[in-house]
Amino acid sequence: MASTNMFLQNCMDKHQLVGVLRQMEKFLKGQEMRFTEGLRIMKSKLATLQNSVSKLPQADQSAAPSVCPSLEAPVHGRKFGSNYFIGHEVHFTCSHGYHLVGPETRVCQENGSWSGVNTICKDVSVCSSNPCQNGGTCVEGVNQYRCTCSQSWNGSNCQHQTQTAPPEWSVMNDPAFSRRPRCAKVDRAQHCSCDAGFHMSGTSDNSICQDVNECEVYRLDQGGKLCVYECVNIPGSYHCSCPSHYKLLPDGRSCEDVDECLTQQHNCSRGTTCINTGGGFQCVSPECPRSHGNISYVKTSPFQCERNPCPVESRSCHLAPKTVSFHYLSLPSNLQTPATLFRMATAAAPGRPGPDSLRFGIVGGNSRGMFVMQRSDRQTGELILVQRLRGPQDISVDVDMSEYSDRTFQAKHVAKVHILVSAYNF
Repeated sequence: MASTNMFLQNCMDKHQLVGVLRQMEKFLKGQEMRFTEGLRIMKSKLATLQNSVSKLPQADQSAAPSVCPSLEAPVHGRKFGSNYFIGHEVHFTCSHGYHLVGPETRVCQENGSWSGVNTICKDVSVCSSNPCQNGGTCVEGVNQYRCTCSQSWNGSNCQHQTQTAPPEWSVMNDPAFSRRPRCAKVDRAQHCSCDAGFHMSGTSDNSICQDVNECEVYRLDQGGKLCVYECVNIPGSYHCSCPSHYKLLPDGRSCEDVDECLTQQHNCSRGTTCINTGGGFQCVSPECPRSHGNISYVKTSPFQCERNPCPVESRSCHLAPKTVSFHYLSLPSNLQTPATLFRMATAAAPGRPGPDSLRFGIVGGNSRGMFVMQRSDRQTGELILVQRLRGPQDISVDVDMSEYSDRTFQAKHVAKVHILVSAYNF
């Protein structure tokens, strides 16, 4: 019985709770409808009020502005910034050749006006840096200036004192090296100038353009050689020249040897060979060593002789050079040392083993300690110049290469090297 009463009581409590919730739901719906209606009425009244205010002719004059008037970039300048609201900044810069007059930055203030004054870009005065020296007067031009110099001074900036004696690099007393100046009046003052390669000489009332000797200027400034060989001054300029049998390169200052042998500009007779040298050529016809005893040679090419076969019993013949070759080297004067000039190597005949040891040495000539012969690898020796050679001169040096197999002498080869040193270092 008690459990039945408790069940009934619980059922009644749930029914009461559901009823309360439904009442609250109805109440909220009613409130929502009234709120929506009130909001609609309020929006309608607000729209009506805005329409009324907009029809008033001076209704917005008392309101505080929220933006500033637009600003334009200055002529010959640029503007950075496109927001004109209160608190925003606009920045200005000028193009090359102009400087800013006024503030670089302007701020939109709360009263709707910009801070500072209007910014402009003004042409930079070329005379503002006072380029004219020694009392000279600067005259403005379009992006340029001219200096009106006081007496006893001349030059583009009045930097040179008028000389009573001509400078070393000035060409005087030759009408071909003088020109009349070009003069023009600027602001009632006469200004004269000279063509390139000339300088003003004399006074402002009686001036003349004298040639500048570029060759002499370059020499006095110790700036190195203007030309590799010789500098030739001409009116208003200069040109470089080369010695005989040399030609000027496209750079206008360097010289190169003319290969008379290659260009067929030699007079070598039949039976001789043309050898090009620095500044000339030689006609050569090397001869084989003279025969003596059982030793004799035959010429196998214009520059090589080979020993004839030796009798078996002739030891002196086997010790004589098996081959004698002739080599001609053309060198500039004062070549930097050490310099490798010549290489000598062995070559075994096909199917025959080569020597297992080689020895190299200098065996003749008039070299007087100017060279050394040393091995560069197992099969090669090098002739190295160790003293600078000043030309013109001819030097000969004989080098040999001895072949050994199992420490037994096999053969010897001699190279006769003729070195032709030019008079010039190019």
